[in-house]
Amino acid sequence: MRHDIEINAEGTILRGWLYPAAGKNDQAPAVVMAHGFSAVKEMYLDRFAETFAAAGLAVVVYDNRNLGASEGQPRQELDPWAQVRDYRHAITWAGARPEIDAARIGIWGSSYSGGHVLTVGAIDRRVKCVVSQVPLVSGSRNLKRLIRADMIAEVRRQFDADREARFRGAPPAMMPVVAANPLDPAALPTADSWEWFTATAKLRAPAWRNEVTLRTVEMLGEYEPGDYIARISPTPLLMIVAANDHLAVADEAFAAYSRALEPKSILILSGGHFDAYVNDFERASVAARDWFVRHLRA
Repeated sequence: MRHDIEINAEGTILRGWLYPAAGKNDQAPAVVMAHGFSAVKEMYLDRFAETFAAAGLAVVVYDNRNLGASEGQPRQELDPWAQVRDYRHAITWAGARPEIDAARIGIWGSSYSGGHVLTVGAIDRRVKCVVSQVPLVSGSRNLKRLIRADMIAEVRRQFDADREARFRGAPPAMMPVVAANPLDPAALPTADSWEWFTATAKLRAPAWRNEVTLRTVEMLGEYEPGDYIARISPTPLLMIVAANDHLAVADEAFAAYSRALEPKSILILSGGHFDAYVNDFERASVAARDWFVRHLRA
């Protein structure tokens, strides 16, 4: 049975769950995981964690700062480098637990956090195994695929205006994460984003909020986790890519995988970005579980 936990990330409390490893009376290997862009842990992370825990892995799940049950200001702001640091805080917290073997900790991430685990896996050698699911690889190139070319100058103008307003003491400007009409302003302007977020929030995650700060999108465009991928080796890397992903676009993920060094493996799902959580959950979760078991339980 999972337990509620609090992780002190240098003064900001990250709240989440600890899933004990099934059948373990001694120190177990562990997986640290957080969700992607604006999502909260109730949006199917429990299903992945249950799969991993049943295989004898302890699992640490938490909401990213400024979101869900976790502390942090401004609310609904996603700073990728703060989230990278929080993965490292969570690894430290896990390694201090008496039921977890600090020498056998892996990390799992999906979408935005799928990019984070590429970065953390490259810079933190305490990580012994990485699973990156439908990852963001390049913030700048991804935004160019999601924002119409004739709107880029206007978006940059909005970033500048927001920065000047904050300098004068105004609160950060906000924008929707998703919109019913893909042509309306939204951080993730695709039809499948609207469908998945709104349906999943209604079904599982009433704490999810359909807004982020405008600065969140500006920081997304500055973030390049794929630049770190060749540095993950010799830590084992599994990438799970959705062949029809047009949100964290699949061709960027395939190109990044080609730059990764051994040991590495790839699983290609047939669906789109969000199918990894639902329709392709079985394949995605089992592949991740087996990768962690192979590299952490030995």
